[in-house]
Amino acid sequence: MNFKKFPSFSQWKHLFKILKKKEKIAFSILVILALGSFIFLSFNFYINNTEITPAFGSSYTEGVIGQPRFINPIYGETNDIDRTLIDLIYSGLMAYDKNGQIIKDLAEDYKISEDGKIYEFTLKNNVFWQDGKPLTTDDIIFTIKTIQNSDYKSPLRANWLDIDIEKISNKSFRFILRSSYNSFLENCAVKIIPQHVWKDILPESFALSSYNLQPIGSGPYVFSELEQTNTGFIKSIGLEASRKYYNRLPYISNIYFKFFDNKEDFINAANQKNIEGFSLAYLDNNEVGAYKEINQGWSSGEKFKSYSLSLPRYFAVFFNSAATPQKTNIFSDENIRKALNYSVNKEELIKKIKSLNVDNVSIIDSPILPDFFGYDNPSAVYEFDTEKAASLLDKAGFKNNGSLQRIKPNDKKPAFQFKKYLAINSKGQDIIELQSCLARISNNEFKDLLLGETNGAYGKGTEKAVIEFQKKYLPKEEPTGEAGKLTRQKLNELCALPQDEGQLLKFTITTINQPQLIEVAEVLKDYWQKVGISIEIKIAEISELKSIIKERNYNALLYGQALGSLPDLYPFWHSSQINDPGLNLAGFQNKDADQLIKEARETVDNKTKKEKYEKLQNILIGKAPALFLYNNNFIYWVSEKIKGIDGKKIIDPAKRFSNIQDWYIKTKRVWK
Repeated sequence: MNFKKFPSFSQWKHLFKILKKKEKIAFSILVILALGSFIFLSFNFYINNTEITPAFGSSYTEGVIGQPRFINPIYGETNDIDRTLIDLIYSGLMAYDKNGQIIKDLAEDYKISEDGKIYEFTLKNNVFWQDGKPLTTDDIIFTIKTIQNSDYKSPLRANWLDIDIEKISNKSFRFILRSSYNSFLENCAVKIIPQHVWKDILPESFALSSYNLQPIGSGPYVFSELEQTNTGFIKSIGLEASRKYYNRLPYISNIYFKFFDNKEDFINAANQKNIEGFSLAYLDNNEVGAYKEINQGWSSGEKFKSYSLSLPRYFAVFFNSAATPQKTNIFSDENIRKALNYSVNKEELIKKIKSLNVDNVSIIDSPILPDFFGYDNPSAVYEFDTEKAASLLDKAGFKNNGSLQRIKPNDKKPAFQFKKYLAINSKGQDIIELQSCLARISNNEFKDLLLGETNGAYGKGTEKAVIEFQKKYLPKEEPTGEAGKLTRQKLNELCALPQDEGQLLKFTITTINQPQLIEVAEVLKDYWQKVGISIEIKIAEISELKSIIKERNYNALLYGQALGSLPDLYPFWHSSQINDPGLNLAGFQNKDADQLIKEARETVDNKTKKEKYEKLQNILIGKAPALFLYNNNFIYWVSEKIKGIDGKKIIDPAKRFSNIQDWYIKTKRVWK
């Protein structure tokens, strides 16, 4: 069989010389189609066999209204700005994941004793501070003992009382608790400070150290720069992904925080795209207003995406039944507390809040937040019922006076009444009361007649005054100068000191100077006035709040309480926490509740804890020490170019960076 030889390259070069014009065109088209097909198939193969993944690089800038003060775990846990920076720069034994669950961080492992009183930890290997020094058990012990030392005045000290720490080795140690406490792992999320940096700084100098603004930690980001004005105002702080971080390096190389002292400058920066993310709290949690004030633009780099993250916190009105500044203590009456609950239409209240905040607000009826923690809902709640509220107020003795006010009548008898026959030479307390009465009634017209007799002896002056009294008030009777039956009756009628008309049902709501809370207070005032309760609203600045709570200087407090990932209701509702530093803001006392709280706190069985808290919520709702209102989410606006933000729950706003290692801007393709 003969095979024709395949044309050589030199022969191919002469191909166009032998082809006709139409053949040349057809050949060119075939070549182009073949080449296009090859490119398409190659690209398709590449796309089908590779995937887009995050890449390292780029930066993220967040806007903040306010100033950092202590980027130091010993002090900074009470300030949202400080906590945010602390979470990025430092690390703790435990941390929170993107769904608000407690997870291991510095800890490689931990063991809990059967009685729940001993927690033994082992640290991860190859953990270093950002200055290159190794992190050891000594750093853990130093941090905890610094917090426990009252000389340092750490706000965290109360969380670490009655807890001992023992070193086992450079990588292991144990905590010993005086009593079992099943939320203790949340304590262990406290960030650790380096002993070698802080050990030589005296307690009185701790808060003044430059390390409070130029910290050295062991977290995912390391402090890199600080920009201040001539007046000391901090304009920005820069962080850089830490190459010494023991976990995976974050994709975003740099994070910058820009600080503003007013809302106007903050909004301008957002509109000029100088910041790429911010908390809606800086715009009063008013998402409707934010859409009007912030220009969104068209590209992903110009648009903001809204993230709504659930928080384990709630807002309520706490009725101070322990004591009130007015000393009337109306909240000691359970009927009044229940009436206040029945008279509020929560559905309507939430609609009014949502008109400003879109859909990030939900009604709550229980302080254990069943929806957040997976507990059963309470067996009964307060439905809106003004007739029932009115009936309970009547039962408490406060009657409607017909002028949209409720008053409890004063049924006290006069402190003194004349019952004895009185005449010349009588002596004693009755005579003192008689002389006192005659000296003050009828515009003092009998005072001079007494001739100065005020010592309890019935003399001529007293007799003369009684005669004139009888002439004026008993004109049909013969004046005798003696206090017989008819005279005593008239004296009792005229001499009784004026009594209060009655107790007006009235109290003051104290709340923080924040638009949403002020609006809620106004709505509550309207509801309660409709059932005859007089309400005043006191607006306090955040700077005043600490002393107000410490002294329990309020009648009713509209305020929020935050629970952790492992809820512990002891500080909020146990009777031992009525006074500062406890947070039993309602002054609630109940032996059954105390026992349930204690048992729920000490058990090592989550099922038992759940059962105890579900019983506790029914007691709290039944006794009505507070009006539980709503829970609102944390709203976070971030540029659409930032990817990887995930999660639905966070423990507090500072934990929005809990999955910062997964955030990214740049991408690349890798083979599957």
